[in-house]
Amino acid sequence: MPTSLHHRAVEHLGTRIVAGQLPAGHVMLAEHLEVELKVSRSVVREAVRVLQSLGLVETTKRVGIRVLPANRWNPFDSQVIRWRLAGEGRGAQLRSLAELRTAVEPVAAELAAANAPEELRRELVGISHAMRDAGRAGDVPLFLELDIHFHSLLLTGSGNEMFANMVGQIAETLTGRTVHGLMPDHPRETALQWHVDVAEAIAAGNAAAAREASDRIMRETITEMEPEWKNQPRAFVAVQRR
Repeated sequence: MPTSLHHRAVEHLGTRIVAGQLPAGHVMLAEHLEVELKVSRSVVREAVRVLQSLGLVETTKRVGIRVLPANRWNPFDSQVIRWRLAGEGRGAQLRSLAELRTAVEPVAAELAAANAPEELRRELVGISHAMRDAGRAGDVPLFLELDIHFHSLLLTGSGNEMFANMVGQIAETLTGRTVHGLMPDHPRETALQWHVDVAEAIAAGNAAAAREASDRIMRETITEMEPEWKNQPRAFVAVQRR
């Protein structure tokens, strides 16, 4: 199966579902998708399997492929995050991610100060200084690469495997903000310094200082991004009773 055709089918359908162009309850037929996407039945089947794994669709015999409501989607999946950031739900997605990061990253920084291996601590300091240089120079692609690396090291350095598994979500968040023009070419000097402060506190084993500096970064992020989600409705997911 050509990977490009499979990828194109997943992206085409996923983007349309998340954007609301294919609303919840809409039913698609595999034979119609073959014609629309100009792909084979096997490509359609594999694309549908991927969308099922993300909670976007379900298949029903003698009915077809039904689009599921947003509360059934996997909100932690990187593809779903990327599609939401590309559509009208961008503000709400940014808010959810910023609030999640605010809850997790300061704790991850605190844990990294206590638990991270020496090699990771040294690397984190080096990355933070390189970020400051790239930010001052206005090198947006390099800054994005370093920013993703910094926050990935922060999460993995915590020694908490659940935090470490958030690396993909953080990468999509930072990439999405850059791609959609929501990151300044020259980040604020205070924000650049706070990243250095986090890294140096972790390197020194100062858990309280690491947590405080990380919290400053996240609260500043929320302050900067708040206009993007003003008046965006929140999602209240019903608790599933067992």
